[in-house]
Amino acid sequence: MTAANTATPADATTSASPPDAEADIQPDALAIDLRTAVMRTSRRLRIEATGDVITPGQYTVLAHLNTASQTLRELAEREHVQAPSMTRIVNALTEQGFVLRQAHPGDGRQVQISITPAGQEVLAEARSQRTAWLARRVAGLSEQDRLVLSRAAHIMQEMSAK
Repeated sequence: MTAANTATPADATTSASPPDAEADIQPDALAIDLRTAVMRTSRRLRIEATGDVITPGQYTVLAHLNTASQTLRELAEREHVQAPSMTRIVNALTEQGFVLRQAHPGDGRQVQISITPAGQEVLAEARSQRTAWLARRVAGLSEQDRLVLSRAAHIMQEMSAK
């Protein structure tokens, strides 16, 4: 049985002490530590950049629409939610003036959703808040720890691109 299969609930909720430079780091144990760290950081970033203006779900939809217009079905599939849930999110964003509904150019039965300049502005502000929160945490680290995190960020980007 691997370490991932034998992990106790405490493994998922307590942070492990940093490994020694000479320690043999097992992939399963590292995977648990990385998953926990990424999820906690992601959750905290979502909280930090949302509040009175947009919800975390609305933020994600705006981020998707910032690259290209999409249909309700495409948004629901990307977010792994049912169409009625996505309709509620898009309705709220429409009421706030952050997205615009238009007839789909290739299929008159569908509606194309696109981000408005106001939506781009609120998205940029939320991203800025997330970056500022993380920058404050990183600023409190030693130079050595910042170098380690920089390398880790590059490695994680490479891993997730494959």
